[in-house]
Formats: sequence, C-alpha cells, structure tokens
Amino acid sequence: MNRSRIAILCPVPEYEEDWSHIKADYVRLLGNDTTFIDWTQADDLSPYDLVTPLLAWGYQRDCPCWFALLDRLEQEGVNISNPVRILRWNSDKTYLAELAAAGIATVPTQMAEELDDAALANARGAFGTATLVIKPPISGGADGTFRLQPGDPVPLSVRGRRMMIQPYLSNIAEEGEYSLFYFADQFSHAIIKHPAKGDFRVQDQFGGYEEATEAPTAAQDLAEAALAAASQLTQTGALAYARVDMLRDSDGQFRLMELELIEPSLFLRFAPDKGQAFAQALRSKGTRPR
Repeated sequence: MNRSRIAILCPVPEYEEDWSHIKADYVRLLGNDTTFIDWTQADDLSPYDLVTPLLAWGYQRDCPCWFALLDRLEQEGVNISNPVRILRWNSDKTYLAELAAAGIATVPTQMAEELDDAALANARGAFGTATLVIKPPISGGADGTFRLQPGDPVPLSVRGRRMMIQPYLSNIAEEGEYSLFYFADQFSHAIIKHPAKGDFRVQDQFGGYEEATEAPTAAQDLAEAALAAASQLTQTGALAYARVDMLRDSDGQFRLMELELIEPSLFLRFAPDKGQAFAQALRSKGTRPR
C-alpha cells in the first residue's frame, strides 16, 4: 500500500521559536517523505493526499494571509486534517462565547472592541476581581497577552485594539494549566503546564514547563463536552487532532481556556504510545480513493 503524501504547513523561516524537535517527531511518525511548507508560500498543494496546518505558527501575525489561505483551501477542495470550517471558527477566540452559550464552562470573558481604561474598569466590576488578563482574540504563543494589576496602564501596544478581557485565575500558578489531547476523537494523554515563578504564561519561551498527569474525570468530561459542542456549532465530524486547555477556578471547577484545533504542540513524548495514535489519525485522513 502506498504511503500517503502529507504536507505540514510550518512557520516562516524567520519565526523565532524553535520547532525542530517537533519536526523531528513528525518525521519519525509520518516518514522521511513528509513535506514541510512555509504556510505563507503554500501555493500548489494538489500533489498531497493530506495537508495539515499543525506547524502554521505565527498565523495570527498575518491574519489576512491566513484567512485567504483557508478560503483557497476550501475552494480548491484540498484534503485537510481538520476541516477548514472548524479551522476558521477556531482562529478567533470569540468562539468561547458560543461555547459558553452552549453550556460549556469557560473562563469568563468580555470583549473590548477598542481596549481602554473604561473597559478594564467595567470588567473588574463584572468579574469581581482586580487582576485581569488581556489577550488578542486572534493570538498564539501568548503574543500580546498581559496580566494587569490595579493601576497598571493599558499597554500601548494593545490600547485601542480589539481585545479579550478575563479574570486572572490564580490556579494557573498554584496548580497549573491542564492540556488534554485527542486523536480521531479518542483520548490520548494529558499534561499539566506550569509558569515560571512570578509569571502566568506557561509557554517554554517564558520559562514555563510541563509534566505528565492523569486527567481527572471532570477534566475529561469538560473536554469531551467542549469538542462535541464545537462539532455541533460548526457542523463538522471527527477531528484528526485536538488539544483542550483548561484550569480550575477558585471553586475547583474546571473551566475551558481554549480549544487548540489548528497548530497545537501535542507533547507526544508524554503519550503512552509516543504518538502512534496521532500518526494513524493523520494517515486515515490522508487515505482516499486514487
């Protein structure tokens, strides 16, 4: 049987984060003939049985290019690991409001169309907390994300921009952020991510670190409910891969932080099978009549 020809969309050459270890993982699992294509230069994709945006890091820095690519993939009928419809929906974190309306416990969120001091004051009153987190609704890698204490000014880089405002939940530092991973709708593994002391961002580039953990039943229940709601809202079927990020609030309830359905780090070294289920999910998506 012929191996599926898989193309993985990857960062532009000047992207600052090191993704070489993840590339090596994907080559190990999918084969040396796996092709990596700068997502901004993804022109003719017709030779490939499957295209996946798993490494399209930095798409939030050029939104017009990203959404134009999604439109073209849809128009050309390119076989995508996760459907374009759900990729487009997942690109803007306003989807959290749709999930909340569907009954999913999410981190409370307000949207400011033009962030200013009044928007922060309103959010503090609504959330009943003084410390806030602000982030762009189209973001990744904690780009443009800030924690604001009372009296902190709105950062100039985001003043007047469309921004999300959330309460700072101290459990991010006290316990950590859970990530649960699903391949072809089947649970694979879970990790817990911790920020560096004094920080709130769990990404490696800010000193964060991760470790394997058992996923509590309540966490799995929330993850599966969120994925089911996303599927219903977007009218899409089983996904090749999904990461569900969450943390506990002060009452111990798990709350969804975000769904990662585009280009999540999958931390396959923590998977019991070291990524075999992930590879099988992609190969299955890449198998189609010739």
